[in-house]
Amino acid sequence: MTEQPIAELGYEQARDELVEVVRALETGGLGLDESVALWERGEALARRCEEALAGARARVEKALSDAEE
Repeated sequence: MTEQPIAELGYEQARDELVEVVRALETGGLGLDESVALWERGEALARRCEEALAGARARVEKALSDAEE
């Protein structure tokens, strides 16, 4: 897995990496420190996805509001 800064990831990239993180954690076989670090990255990736979706939602709502005017 690449360790690209999460803030630089687009929604799709963050989502895809989050899927990889979940698979790795579900598969197991990792040490405690590695598991915790991976879980922390997964949490940050999930937040990034939520931020991207919230931004997209705001843009759609604005576009709909502008169209009503």
